[in-house]
Amino acid sequence: MMLSCILLMDIGMCYYLKNPNFSTDGDDFCNLGKLRIHPELNWVKLVKLGMIILTLTVSLPSLRPPECPENSNYCKKASTFQVGMFYFALYVLALGTGGTKPNISTIGADQFDEFDPKERVQKVSFFNWWMFSAFLGTLFAQTFLIYIQDNVGFSVGYAIPTAGLIISVVIFLVGTPFYRHKIQNGNPFGRIAQVIVAAGRKWRVKVPADPSELHELDPKVYVEKGRFPISHTLNLRFLDKAATKVNTRSSTWNLCPVTQVEEAKLMIKMLPIWVAMFMPSTMIAQLNTLFVKQGTRLRRDMGPHFDIPPACLTSFVTMSMLVSIVVYDRFLVKIFRKYTGNPRGITILQRLGIGLVIHVIIMVVASVTEMKRINVVKEHQLEGDSKAIAPLTIFILLPQFILMGIADCFVEVGKLEFFYDQAPESMQSIGTALFASTLGVGNFISSFLLTTVSKITGRHGHTSWVLNNLNASRLYYYYALLAVLNFLNVIFFLVVSRYYVYKRETNEAFSSSQSHGGMIECVAGNGKTNLDENLQHN
Repeated sequence: MMLSCILLMDIGMCYYLKNPNFSTDGDDFCNLGKLRIHPELNWVKLVKLGMIILTLTVSLPSLRPPECPENSNYCKKASTFQVGMFYFALYVLALGTGGTKPNISTIGADQFDEFDPKERVQKVSFFNWWMFSAFLGTLFAQTFLIYIQDNVGFSVGYAIPTAGLIISVVIFLVGTPFYRHKIQNGNPFGRIAQVIVAAGRKWRVKVPADPSELHELDPKVYVEKGRFPISHTLNLRFLDKAATKVNTRSSTWNLCPVTQVEEAKLMIKMLPIWVAMFMPSTMIAQLNTLFVKQGTRLRRDMGPHFDIPPACLTSFVTMSMLVSIVVYDRFLVKIFRKYTGNPRGITILQRLGIGLVIHVIIMVVASVTEMKRINVVKEHQLEGDSKAIAPLTIFILLPQFILMGIADCFVEVGKLEFFYDQAPESMQSIGTALFASTLGVGNFISSFLLTTVSKITGRHGHTSWVLNNLNASRLYYYYALLAVLNFLNVIFFLVVSRYYVYKRETNEAFSSSQSHGGMIECVAGNGKTNLDENLQHN
């Protein structure tokens, strides 16, 4: 639940991080500019503060309950104050994470100039390597830090990432003068609301057949604001009513320019794909709960003196994903590119579709594996003992963990790239927030499914599919249900992706004008951009 709250904060926070009040004067939209200070730093400080408080709650005797006496089952409970401080630290951490998470990748992608051929090619691989670096840190946490927490203590285990976070803030500050920053203009949610309200007010008005009759600002207005105008499209025609001129007093709530309408269309078009991403996020929730709990009921020994901590099982997913990203970016993309001509190798939606199919396979494999485990439990008559360890190695779970890492290479990276790439240029931080929010929604769906299935299947004296005692559960039925839900989600995704129209890339919008004599001249330092008449009429 805490994870869900953290991730669902992303959409609300990302607007405030991208506030235009923090932008730099005197930079045009081609140079993108250098920041004097990044507002994200304020939210990073909150993350740092949360980690410091969290470290203190497990270190200071006054902020944590005393250790349990040896050879005793009685442990003194934490006081109300101690519990309150612990949750305060988590919510501060949640607030800071919600403010930074959707913008870190956005800032990174903004550093690539769409008009530079070399940087444009590099940007295609950016999200692969951004996710690679993020999961490299995850691997460190899932192995070394878990070992430290289990064998040294939580004080040191929390102190290490806190120190690392402080170092990262210093590095962030050192690099701040060199970052590019796309200037934001106003509240993106407000602009979308204006389009919807304006279209609703004029629901009886007929949209002109000629798009040139719709209301649009002069291209120079967008250039001065460091933005691109967006050409009219035939999608969601009802919203074109917002740009239809009528003989009434004009305001931003009853007449919107075509570019603003198209921005709203782009965001609304992504929502069905966003919904389709809930199920793979629900699968990630299984990874950190039921998959790990399965491992606690299997033999974890590697030699006479070492047992694999159950939480370390997730490191196999991370390692699998790291290897998959390298293979995909360095080999598969080049192979696909020869046949498709697409710089990405395959389209983003195709990448997502492959990942969704793998999720179906994962749950089928997990169901079969759990069935095998339960058969061994029954053979040794261990159903009644919730702590009994089945005489099977924990490595029988490896296939589902490895497949999960491969699926993440396709789904998680593709999802991040999709929501950034397909969002309007002025709302790309909102797009990456949609990516992060799917993880939060997925956790809520997982909790709902688990609770509902447990109650329904346990009625009338039947054995519930999911019990605290995994040895008596019918978890393979639950995994089979998830496989069916994932299969239905694949069908839904295929339907919505079939009718999805990709956003026209910004530099493509200008390349045609350049081939006809159009020219973009970016003057660094004075914030002015000159366009010739051909470009203005493009």
